[in-house]
Amino acid sequence: MANVIVFDLYGVIALNQADEARQRIVELAGAEAEPFWEAYWACRPAYDAGQDSTAYWNAVADRLGVRFADVPALIAADLDSWSRVDTAMAGLIYELADQGHRLGLLSNIIADLVPVWESRHGSLLSRFAALTFSCREGVAKPDRRAYEICAERMGVAPGEVLFIDDREENVVAAREAGMTAEVFRSVEQVRELAKTVAL
Repeated sequence: MANVIVFDLYGVIALNQADEARQRIVELAGAEAEPFWEAYWACRPAYDAGQDSTAYWNAVADRLGVRFADVPALIAADLDSWSRVDTAMAGLIYELADQGHRLGLLSNIIADLVPVWESRHGSLLSRFAALTFSCREGVAKPDRRAYEICAERMGVAPGEVLFIDDREENVVAAREAGMTAEVFRSVEQVRELAKTVAL
């Protein structure tokens, strides 16, 4: 296998939303939590693939049959909730890059979050040879094309990539695209997997 390791961002390198952040978003929306999160996630694929933020939040409101009082505040709270990094995994990324591994990132991410990550975590992002973001490609995991585009960005065939993601369906899709892929469990797991990739 070529010396290429591609990571998912959220749930692997980036932390998922904290409970307090989720509560803040629900409060701003003025909605009941369960139907709100159902609408939030149901509308998310188009947002991940490049939909405008205001259009996304209007779609969530339409699904709930309401109108949000302060969409800009919802956008800001949502962006902030997705901008935290797992320091242990970030440290491993620096470690692997320093060892000479070629690293890539394949993330379902909304367009407005990219500059947030570039401003807050630019040093970390700089350690990746290629960044494949769904919002820029117009296609999101688990669509097979997302993995093919990522491999193209890395300059290799899918079969030369070790891919790590926290979601089983994304790992299955990566394997179907030809990649070696594993569900993320821990920093130590990734460190051991990296040893199987030739330097």
